Amino acid sequence: MTYRSMSTVAAALLCGVAFAAPSYAQGVKIGILNDQSGVYADYGGKTSVEAAKMAIEDFGGSVLGHKIEIVDADHQNKPDLAVSIARRWYDVEGVDMITELTTSSVALAVQDLTKQAKKIDIVVGAASSRITGDACTPYGFHWAFDTHALGVGTGGALTEAGGNTWFFLTADYAFGYSLEKDTSDIVKAKGGKVLGAVRHPLNTSDFSSFLLQAQSSKAKVVGLANAGLDTINAIKQASEFGIVAGGQKMAGLLMTISEVHGLGLKAAQGLVLTEGFYWDHDDKTRAFSERFFKRTGRMPSMIQAGTYSATLSYLKAVKAAGTKDADAVSKKLKELPVDDAFAQGKVLANGRMVHDLYLFEVKKPEESKKPWDYYKQIAVVPGDKAFPTAAESGCPLTK
Repeated sequence: MTYRSMSTVAAALLCGVAFAAPSYAQGVKIGILNDQSGVYADYGGKTSVEAAKMAIEDFGGSVLGHKIEIVDADHQNKPDLAVSIARRWYDVEGVDMITELTTSSVALAVQDLTKQAKKIDIVVGAASSRITGDACTPYGFHWAFDTHALGVGTGGALTEAGGNTWFFLTADYAFGYSLEKDTSDIVKAKGGKVLGAVRHPLNTSDFSSFLLQAQSSKAKVVGLANAGLDTINAIKQASEFGIVAGGQKMAGLLMTISEVHGLGLKAAQGLVLTEGFYWDHDDKTRAFSERFFKRTGRMPSMIQAGTYSATLSYLKAVKAAGTKDADAVSKKLKELPVDDAFAQGKVLANGRMVHDLYLFEVKKPEESKKPWDYYKQIAVVPGDKAFPTAAESGCPLTK
């Protein structure tokens, strides 16, 4: 091949790239990045992808005259892998928004990249209140819940009910630290005391040494500042150690219906937890959940329902803005009310979506009347009580 013909091929390839780019510019592509094979696979996983697909279908499948596409990947709870995937999605595959983002260390890392790329991210599965606190960005949003809301709900309720001494079993990474701190602050504000804490590795199979420390603390409440399979294993092993039988109460600070289902009512009965969604709450949640069940064989938690809501809200914002430009879409996300099967709420200046949460107690087996009938509602936690204001959050964007 001559130099001239090589140059012609190169020019053609360059033209091809130039002509291919507008398809990215015109269409809208959404990425679901979460744990699909590890400790949080049931907590979010592939069923969150189905929830996002439902949102796209309900929106009509296209926006601004172009088809909406979806991609998904397993970040394996590794921030470096998550950032590598997100960078490829943004730079090569034309992804415009990434959502779900289970695991706080992952969410914080991807959110920093998203800021640099001037794209949108909407965190659903991660909990750290830092996401819309000191680590907030102009393009970052936090949807279903956070550690502050969980602390207000479960921590506040149990302390007021007499559980005024606490010991924490904490997952040894950003999420666990944040959940322990936010719950501790609420416990102390309610007049309670924190007697100690121990940190365990993510996805550990043996909680024996940690549970023995909790048992010896004599705390009235053992707060589980973990999630997913870690919470399930801790509760199962606590039963073997006779912790609840000995008079201590286990508090699942981040539990969803997925973990309750994994435990079964016999093991989970009596647990108090906070969720932002329950499938059997009203006609709207039941209708959505029954559709979801037909696709997945399970009822949605606040993670799947929150992913549906985040995806739908993003598409509404793109339509309202008339563009997928991140600055314009971010502005619309903060202006438009949220009103869907997940929640009715509003988005603050720091990107925090504020909505009511619910305090539940897990039913005894004999109280359950049908499949997935797991919760008794104890109280509503109003959104303005569950979440701090934008000014109080520590987000530098609000100062």
